[in-house]
Amino acid sequence: MNTYEILPKDDGFQDFGTVCAANESRFTAAHYSEPLTAFTVGWKDREKIESLLDFVAPIISVARRFEFKVADNNQAFLSETDDIRSIGSAFKRIEFTGTSVTSKTLNKGLTIRVDHDDVAGDDWRERYVQLLLQRLYRNELRRAIAALATNALSLVESYVWSSSAGTPNPDADIRTELEVAMNMTGVRPNRLILGEGAWDIRANAYDHQNNAGANRSASLNLEEFARKLFVDEARIISARYQTLATEKSSFLGNSIYAFYTNDEIMKDEPANIKRFVTPIDGNSPFRVYVEEHSKFSDITVEHYSNIVITSPSGIRKLIVSALQ
Repeated sequence: MNTYEILPKDDGFQDFGTVCAANESRFTAAHYSEPLTAFTVGWKDREKIESLLDFVAPIISVARRFEFKVADNNQAFLSETDDIRSIGSAFKRIEFTGTSVTSKTLNKGLTIRVDHDDVAGDDWRERYVQLLLQRLYRNELRRAIAALATNALSLVESYVWSSSAGTPNPDADIRTELEVAMNMTGVRPNRLILGEGAWDIRANAYDHQNNAGANRSASLNLEEFARKLFVDEARIISARYQTLATEKSSFLGNSIYAFYTNDEIMKDEPANIKRFVTPIDGNSPFRVYVEEHSKFSDITVEHYSNIVITSPSGIRKLIVSALQ
């Protein structure tokens, strides 16, 4: 999960069609493309990687250098009886007192060289920008899942969901892990992400039992599944990334993660994971550069972000398997 493709550096001599790590020294105002940057604002990701990323690690807009507080779990349960204001006085002031951490968003980007003999149509620049955007979002999703995995190392539980292992009840096992997290932190994880392998093993475990209760559990859709477990939402991540020339790997495989966050989270509000993003151009988190040459163009897309586990408490990971 933590292994990333090592991209060649953008030295100006890369082969045509090769995606490489963007070289910041080439990001000059002369090469900035306002139309292509505007294109990134309205672009919709057909692979839904952006939506999955926002689900796992919601965006919080910050300056390049920012400060946040590592969540103090106890503060989520503080309560007052003295919140009544006396005439002429101010309301009681409260503040987050968790440990302050100074950080910054990291400059990330990719460049692709396009030979003019290989282009067709008037929208070829937009199509290559789209390719780079999808890849950048895929990189970010891998980072978010890797961050959850790293902070769940001591909280990993393995389960066998197979008829040869007795009468498994996958949803009861997931519920157990949610309850363990709640007993640890006082907050029940509100989001689940499941690898498609884990979802298939769950379905097979219920299908093999062939009784009314198991059949009902096997037929649940994701919304019903989440409601049964008292979480806000569950998502299946079936996306893959290239690992070898002839092999692709699943982002999650047979794993399930339970964690707490939400779309309206604040910078200092308790949550397991956040994605700090510095807007570059108006509302766009991206900026696009095009360096034109007589026979080819170098297209670069850059952004600033940092995915941070702001509270590791309560992240649970299940690894499931099925005996043959």
